[in-house]
Amino acid sequence: MRLLLILGVLTMVSAAQAEPGRDWKLVIHGGAGVIERAKITPAKDREIRAALDHALANGSRVLDAGGSALDAVEAAVRELENDPNFNAGRGAVFTYEGENELDASIMDGRNRAAGAVAGVTATKNPISLARAVMEKSPHVFLSGEGADQFSREQGLEQAPPEYFATPERRRQLEEMKSGKISALEVEYKYGTVGAVALDTNGHVAAATSTGGMTGKRWGRVGDSPIIGAGTYADDRGCAVSATGAGEYFIRAGVAHEICARVRFKGEAAQAAADAVMAEVKALGGTGGVIVLTPKGETVYSFNTPGMYRGMASKAGRSVGLYAEDDER
Repeated sequence: MRLLLILGVLTMVSAAQAEPGRDWKLVIHGGAGVIERAKITPAKDREIRAALDHALANGSRVLDAGGSALDAVEAAVRELENDPNFNAGRGAVFTYEGENELDASIMDGRNRAAGAVAGVTATKNPISLARAVMEKSPHVFLSGEGADQFSREQGLEQAPPEYFATPERRRQLEEMKSGKISALEVEYKYGTVGAVALDTNGHVAAATSTGGMTGKRWGRVGDSPIIGAGTYADDRGCAVSATGAGEYFIRAGVAHEICARVRFKGEAAQAAADAVMAEVKALGGTGGVIVLTPKGETVYSFNTPGMYRGMASKAGRSVGLYAEDDER
């Protein structure tokens, strides 16, 4: 009798979570920084907005069909990795030695399963490699040559160096190495990409992908592939993806800190995100985050002039670039 009662309760909980009419939501970013109308041509503005909208459309199709938040964030980030307007996948920035080293991470809020990679060089879509690490290895984080080997063993699509390289990213590296400007001045936009999603079963997930910092050396790794710094997802709190000056986001443990404030302090997601981004600023860091809770709270928080961003739900899609854009 007791077993039947427990099974009945579990069935009721499962049915409550499913809620056929529950709305799904998706939020994405494509980097934060000195993103101002005066610095972006009208043609480039339209191009970036279209790219953001395309990524939202891909993730939305997954969610609208009843798919998981995890599938949706991977689908959205893959599209952003394929677009050279962003510092991830194709279009990633160059290291000091003139190579592309790619980082990515993904996390499932249902069970806090996570996967991450750093310094990979040939995987066309690093976010899919991060997911493979989560699902098909006993580990959470792989790097460098080992991550590349694992990618090949898993049959993920590989690409030659010229696929990732773009003339604009090479120009940025040459400017930095000439001594005319610093790495941070080159990176007046942090083009890291990310997504957070809420599916119709009430689960959240997060994903982040980046090429890192122009001219990075000695195997430098930023916050993007670090679970708890650049990416975090927990159904008990929220899902977070970050973009910005990675060294500061690591020191503040940004993604986990936001989730912890939501979970343990009961803060609204916007208040939690703003408080943690204020801490980042106090340390000297700049950037932004996207946050989504199982209750459907959607949040942007950034301490820069702009952030490439967008959100989608059953009601439609919207994108923004500048601080003054009202994309809600």
